[in-house]
Amino acid sequence: QVQLVESGGGLVQAGGSLRLACAASGSTYFVYSMAWYRQAPGKERDFVAAIGWSDGRTYYSDSVKGRFTISRDNAQNTVYLQMNSLKPEDTAVYYCAAKTHSGTYDYTGAYGYWGQGTQVTVSS
Repeated sequence: QVQLVESGGGLVQAGGSLRLACAASGSTYFVYSMAWYRQAPGKERDFVAAIGWSDGRTYYSDSVKGRFTISRDNAQNTVYLQMNSLKPEDTAVYYCAAKTHSGTYDYTGAYGYWGQGTQVTVSS
């Protein structure tokens, strides 16, 4: 089992920045990659970014590429999402996720472990 706890959400004005953190605990040696997803009210949960746990390769959705950066600290078992140039349409609950096998990085069903989510609100 892998437990994930997100932090760092909040309210920010458009153009501002936030950094989210996701602390993993438990059987982290099984983790293959971790990702951030987001879900706005009334919408599906969408892929934001992912990072390979061992090789550090990163993947981004087109909507955040160039504005968001995903990174990891293996020693601390923590993944970060640096969000810059935030827009009102970035408003959502952001979830951290982990998967324990290879495969498509942006396939929601591949992630077996999820955090409780953290709210990000961007005002115009």
